[in-house]
Amino acid sequence: MTHGSQPATSLDDGIVATAESCLAAVGNAREAIHGVIFGQEQVVDLALVTILAGGHGLLVGLPGLAKTKLVETLGTVLGLDARRVQFTPDLMPSDILGTEILDEDADRRRSFRFVKGPVFTQLLMADEINRASPRTQSALLQAMQEHFVSVAGERHDLPRPFHVLATQNPIEQEGTYPLPEAQLDRFLLEIDVGYPDRAAERRILIETTGVDETRARAVMTTDDLLSAQRLVRRLPVGEAVVDAILDLVRSARPESGEAIVKGKLLWGPGPRASQALTLAVRARALIEGRVAPSIADVKALAEPVLKHRMALSFAARADGETVPGLIRQLADKL
Repeated sequence: MTHGSQPATSLDDGIVATAESCLAAVGNAREAIHGVIFGQEQVVDLALVTILAGGHGLLVGLPGLAKTKLVETLGTVLGLDARRVQFTPDLMPSDILGTEILDEDADRRRSFRFVKGPVFTQLLMADEINRASPRTQSALLQAMQEHFVSVAGERHDLPRPFHVLATQNPIEQEGTYPLPEAQLDRFLLEIDVGYPDRAAERRILIETTGVDETRARAVMTTDDLLSAQRLVRRLPVGEAVVDAILDLVRSARPESGEAIVKGKLLWGPGPRASQALTLAVRARALIEGRVAPSIADVKALAEPVLKHRMALSFAARADGETVPGLIRQLADKL
């Protein structure tokens, strides 16, 4: 193929042709989710960004803040098959991936049959992922990365799309197994789930304790979502936005970073953070009705993309520094 003007023009035409329908579908999906999940607008938007960008998300928040309901609602609205697994210390890898069982037919011939586990779904909620043993965590995180499962030497592909939204409770640390940093890096975003404001909590009281409760409705199909995910990867990213992403990620590293991080970080984000940010800003632009990301998108997504990919030094923690605080300072310099 030549690198003339015609291929570029046809690509632009292709983006424009699919962008309008995708923008409308994503906008309707966002509205439908906000109609069921009250007071968590930013959390809903970040979860949508995660899925549209084709990634996995880590939801960190206290019990009772509608994390489970959010995942159920996302599955319904986006037309995805959704399942939930409650992680416990005795959960085994086979409880998630599946196992082989020995079958015997009428002629008494025996053979092994693979019984799929709950990971064979399109949207999996891994509830309190830090309660399971490292062995079980690793089994799920490998499936997240590879998009297939190997059991007894046989490969079993996971459905497309495949997304994991895992949750963690930040206040209970006893009896938990914190995820290693290398495995945290596989989550596109870390999403903080906070308390709703007074007006939102009032609406929750009124609308969820009566006879009729608002139910989620399907707005998109799996094909619609896959089309939107393809569009996200085709959206153009301007040179200024690419430079802003590189400036931000590279400034958050202890070796090559800004003066404000010198001596404060044990490690910083790698190239996977740059990739995550490049995809996430495109997805954020799409859910806000735009077909090109801006530097404002980079600033808005800096914390959820970088927070779980950085660690403070002991001296910085002793001085009262926080990772979100450092990220905000770095993002303000863009």
